Amino acid sequence: MSAPLVVSIPHRLGRAEARRRLQTGLSRAAINVPVLKVDEETWRGDQMLFRVRALGQVAAGHVDVAEDHVRLEVHLPWLLQKFADAAKVVIQKRGHLMLDKK
Repeated sequence: MSAPLVVSIPHRLGRAEARRRLQTGLSRAAINVPVLKVDEETWRGDQMLFRVRALGQVAAGHVDVAEDHVRLEVHLPWLLQKFADAAKVVIQKRGHLMLDKK
């Protein structure tokens, strides 16, 4: 099994506000990415467990919300690993958009 894709996104919102934004953000973000479908999203405190589908492949992972950053870890099947670098860039950009102060 290959190493997971890990993305850490800093923020200045505090844990509660970051979690609130993320709770509404994953499904909304998936709407803007036509090849991505959210199959499952479950929150346990400050951790979200998720399963998504892209190009017929299933990927699962979790998001940990901390006071000053969010850490996403996802295990990609071999086919989606070919897109890992591009996915990391997109996750970082969309994550910053969700977590920027407004």
